[in-house]
Amino acid sequence: MAYKIGIPTMSLGRPGLHPLDDKLRVAAQHGFEGIELFIDDLTHFAQLRFQNSILKAATHISSVCKSLNLTIICLQPFGFYEGLLDRTQTSSLLTQKLPLWFDLARILNTDLIQIPANFLPADPETGKPRTSGDFNLIVSDLQAIADIGAKQGFRFVYEALCWSTHIDTWEAAWAVVRAVDRPNFGLCLDTFNLAGRIYADPADPSGKTATADADLTKSLQLLRDSARSGELDISKIFYIQLVDGERLSKPLDLTHPFHVAGQPTRMNWSRNARLFPCEEDRGGYLPVLRIAEAFFDIGFTGWVSLELFSRTCADKDPRVPGEHAERGMESWRRVVAALGLGVDVPSPVVSADSKRVTMSVEEVAVQHRL
Repeated sequence: MAYKIGIPTMSLGRPGLHPLDDKLRVAAQHGFEGIELFIDDLTHFAQLRFQNSILKAATHISSVCKSLNLTIICLQPFGFYEGLLDRTQTSSLLTQKLPLWFDLARILNTDLIQIPANFLPADPETGKPRTSGDFNLIVSDLQAIADIGAKQGFRFVYEALCWSTHIDTWEAAWAVVRAVDRPNFGLCLDTFNLAGRIYADPADPSGKTATADADLTKSLQLLRDSARSGELDISKIFYIQLVDGERLSKPLDLTHPFHVAGQPTRMNWSRNARLFPCEEDRGGYLPVLRIAEAFFDIGFTGWVSLELFSRTCADKDPRVPGEHAERGMESWRRVVAALGLGVDVPSPVVSADSKRVTMSVEEVAVQHRL
């Protein structure tokens, strides 16, 4: 299988601004083999074209993907699920939301649903937490959803976000996946979320934590050692995401245009300032190649996805999807060359009018929320 390259639909333009079927076409045109389908893209497309019928929208998108030879890697994000303190919400997610997602996934010909580690904020009225850090509760919730999915042929992939409330490192996410212990429940490894938690600090003038380099070295060594010893089951890594982050010109504090009250700083940074790998000319500074090299060194093969969120996605210009697809594939080309992966990369597809000046921080501060 080696490596297959994909890109999330959200990374090609903000839902509601750029039509989903257009984004699929430019992804295929630039050589992407698969897409991560964001539910927001599908719901906006249903509103735009199918009178809010998300099932009809899914049927159309499935047909478009088939015609373009695009694989739908997964449907995501099935968020704010595990560890909820209000157990009626847990029940509602399993009995009302999940069946719809199964119906959509069947139509879309994907068996994979992504679950980001919970980052539900505290209750805005009482200030009390709405999620529990109880490891056993988190595991039992994920076992429950995995068992329901297994009966219907579905898999789930769990990802630690660098701003998740309790599970915010790959080590913690793997501990959860290992304890869930279900063949249909696996792990997503992401360069941005790994580095964003232990290496980067967008609130610091340096952009880094005080122990960034030492912590990264330790974490990557643990990754390699765990894989070598068999403690980390490589077959449980269902796919990986490669993405960089922009070094901000000033700390992301309360005065920064990216700041959104009530959201974690790293989330505000992520929603506005991700970059594709090897885009140092745009301000990329995370050790993406070093992390990616570790992912490949431990023996991972399969889907590689370029999950970018950025203020540029909110640009209404219709050229944005093509520009992002072009940048993404060029990024993959550079990764392949830098790491000597020996993978064939499609030739560049460059439109005559595709080169534009990227919007500045001051011009647009996109506030994406899952």
